[in-house]
Amino acid sequence: MKCPKSYLSTFFSMMLLSLISTITASVEPDDLGFIIAQPEDLFTDGARSEVIYGDPSQPGLYVMRITFTPGSGSRPHFHSTARYITVIKGTWYTSWGPKSDVYNPVDMMPVAEGTFIYQPPEGHHYDMAKDEEVIVQIMGMGPVITTQIPQPVIIDSPTRR
Repeated sequence: MKCPKSYLSTFFSMMLLSLISTITASVEPDDLGFIIAQPEDLFTDGARSEVIYGDPSQPGLYVMRITFTPGSGSRPHFHSTARYITVIKGTWYTSWGPKSDVYNPVDMMPVAEGTFIYQPPEGHHYDMAKDEEVIVQIMGMGPVITTQIPQPVIIDSPTRR
């Protein structure tokens, strides 16, 4: 039995979100409450997501960095609260608005290193790193809930002989 492409994309999207949430490291404040995170303090032990300040699942400000390896990214989704994003390293690719309800990696806009992006609450989008590692910094107010957008079911037609 063949697995439809939409199920595969949903599966890989869930795996990415699971990966990001399960290998999250954390930077702790010093005795006076200051957090100064040097590059060598971030992404320890193979983490791909680093919560630098706060907790996205709790009320209040949070700051996190996510590393996308080449070819990795998300599928169509949205967040319950606004997010403020800076591309720290590499060229990130993204799609947003009504057209982003259906995953189409060909129709993504390149976002250069140093670019700032504001994602409004419930703004539909998806994103990825294509051929290089990308690091983004995301800030927002928690708690944030991420909702996946169901993808159309693609049914393979029987092969005509």
